[in-house]
Amino acid sequence: MAGRSGEVLVVFCDVGPEYGIGHVMRCLALAEEFGTRGWEVVFAADVTSVDFARTQVESRGLRHVPAPAGVEDHLEVLGALGATAAVIDSYHQPVALYAAVSAVYPTIALVDGDPAGRVGLLVVDQNIGAEGDSWALPEATLRLAGLDYALMRTEILVRRPQRPRSEDAPTPRVFAFFGGTDTYGAGAVLTRVLVATGVPFDLRVVVPTPWPDPVEAGAGQRITVIGPTDRIAEEVLDADLVVSAAGTSGWELLCLGAACAFVCVAGNQELSYGRVIDAELALGVGHLGDLVGGGEAAAAAVLKAALLDGDLRTALRDRAWRRVDGGGRARVLDRFEALTRLI
Repeated sequence: MAGRSGEVLVVFCDVGPEYGIGHVMRCLALAEEFGTRGWEVVFAADVTSVDFARTQVESRGLRHVPAPAGVEDHLEVLGALGATAAVIDSYHQPVALYAAVSAVYPTIALVDGDPAGRVGLLVVDQNIGAEGDSWALPEATLRLAGLDYALMRTEILVRRPQRPRSEDAPTPRVFAFFGGTDTYGAGAVLTRVLVATGVPFDLRVVVPTPWPDPVEAGAGQRITVIGPTDRIAEEVLDADLVVSAAGTSGWELLCLGAACAFVCVAGNQELSYGRVIDAELALGVGHLGDLVGGGEAAAAAVLKAALLDGDLRTALRDRAWRRVDGGGRARVLDRFEALTRLI
């Protein structure tokens, strides 16, 4: 993706076995939109630490360099790459990094909830209900918030159906995945919960590493284990029910018009998990910690109802498809371009 007019966007984002790949995936959505508008995009992140992340970046023809360490190192990388703008998407980088970078380069800061001092020309919170939150930000910072700004990768946009479907298989097809690394081992836990429903299903579950204790299917149940895949959209569209974490990928599922059951696997998903359930855009299976600590029966009851009730799944698909339209990344870049013309 060579910049037609010399603009270079440098992306700094968390990635690794301990961080997962959610930050990379939503940054890729922005990178694709920048690329369509003639920018060169370079990831300055440890994408080689997760094979799937590296593949996703390289398959798009994007250059990547190792993640810099301190604030000054970040500025040096920006200078060396000839950057004209930056994206920062991190939970662990110091607030000082955002201030230092945005003082020199037009910067988009991707956040979840309270920016907590993270600043930029734009601060983007793509999460449900974020438009109703109020946080203190510098006067020069514009905040874009809510699902209208949800960042969709091209593979999601090109497969978004004209309408969500309403016909399911006689034996419900279930797809379960929990990010590219499944850091918390949710795949095995939720497979056991599905088995506990006692209802027939045909499950395809993404497991990044071999299970030390494979799950045995019950009567009429089929379990197929697959590794990390770049065919997420196809898997989702083939499924009658999708079980996933309430993280970044959740908005992609809604955009595709999936009938979803979400699990809260980490503290930073707590707010969005509650809001998406309250809005009836997905079913709430519960918190992962509770499912391994005695909450399996309640979770199994939720999934059993979803497996048995085709009308419920149809209603979920329709609400999800209507709520996330796929135009978020274009809206973000439209505002960014408008602001940079004023600088």
